[in-house]
Amino acid sequence: MIVYLICFVASFILSRSGHYYMSGAALMAAALFLYALDYRRTGNLIHLRALFSLFWVGGQGVSCLKLSSLQTDWAFETWACFFVAFAGFWITFEILDRKKRRYREWITYRNHTMRARAATFDCMVGITVLSLTAFVVEAVVLGYVPFFLRGVPHAYSEFHITGVHYFTVSCVLVPALTVIYFMGERGRVDRKKCAAIWIMTAVSLIIPILCVSRFQLILAVLLAVFTYISIQGRFRLIHGVILVLMMVPLYVMLTIARSHDVTYLNGIFEMKNSSTPIFITQPYMYIANNYENFNCLVEQLPAHSLGLKMLFPVWALTGLKFLIPSLVNFPIYVDKVELTTVTLFYDSYYDFGILGVLLFSCLLGLVAFQLMKALPRMKNPAGYLLYSQIAAYMMLSFFTTWFSNPATWFYLAATAAIALYCSWKGH
Repeated sequence: MIVYLICFVASFILSRSGHYYMSGAALMAAALFLYALDYRRTGNLIHLRALFSLFWVGGQGVSCLKLSSLQTDWAFETWACFFVAFAGFWITFEILDRKKRRYREWITYRNHTMRARAATFDCMVGITVLSLTAFVVEAVVLGYVPFFLRGVPHAYSEFHITGVHYFTVSCVLVPALTVIYFMGERGRVDRKKCAAIWIMTAVSLIIPILCVSRFQLILAVLLAVFTYISIQGRFRLIHGVILVLMMVPLYVMLTIARSHDVTYLNGIFEMKNSSTPIFITQPYMYIANNYENFNCLVEQLPAHSLGLKMLFPVWALTGLKFLIPSLVNFPIYVDKVELTTVTLFYDSYYDFGILGVLLFSCLLGLVAFQLMKALPRMKNPAGYLLYSQIAAYMMLSFFTTWFSNPATWFYLAATAAIALYCSWKGH
């Protein structure tokens, strides 16, 4: 924490004096150090605090580079919020962790009952059928499939039917369930069932492609990879290289399908260097601008919403937002209408200011510790899926307000249902 504090203060001073590259470098170095520290202690590649440190602090460092004309010097309160967001999480985790240090302790998935493992197959079938049916319903009712449209950059955002789309995107859970099943069976799968599993996995990946949702595709793959690591305890470098080589062409294909080219992206984000390659512009845009949008919120928010903003999943999933529109009638403060992604702490500040950011970060630290504590003794196979989801949200903490997003809670509810079914089948 002392290293982070020194780097944070240095970054703040360097940014205020206009040395943006050095400011960003200071925080990125801190992020790498903090990740390495937790990894060295535990040997866990997806240690929740390590992931949060690397991507939250590192993302802030990336944003500090100020490669876009849209970016401005942050308000002092913005810097303070970014600091307490990390400090609250890290210190809460550390206080709890010192009572019981985590070591390189892994219990293999073979210890789970055969019936509990087999239950994951039933869950895969149910989710795949629901997701595919929901996708077909949306395509028929709306009259198009986003992948086959051209010249419509925001086709995916329009491709949804209220209530139905949650089931469509639930397909992202299937690849992780595939990993859970195969890791448990250890080669004891008959050919017919194996073929069915791979067909369902393929369907679960094709649906995000047809929706031209790069995020849903990445999340599906990310959950599968994190599930594998959480069970196996390691991940070979060659597997990572193969995965990247497979994902890059798909990502580029979806970018083209969404009518996003270099000129469009550099123009939207107003890169200072208009010839910046797309493979730099796109990740930079999806990381850096979220911190800028948080700063817009700090500077422009007239009054706090006192809890209503973070309760959006309640209003959405219960349908209250249609009965009482004022519950969700909160403007979003961003620096450009096309760039609406925000950080994990956007809504907590919207509700209660810097105090809300601190309390929310402490709560996340508590939850992260409890999951880390439970991981070595995981008895229900769905527990790995839960851990992988939280790991993904920690990794993508710079991207959006995960826990005030209805889809997140739909995934968590689906995971809880899977856990209950596996527990029932396992007895």
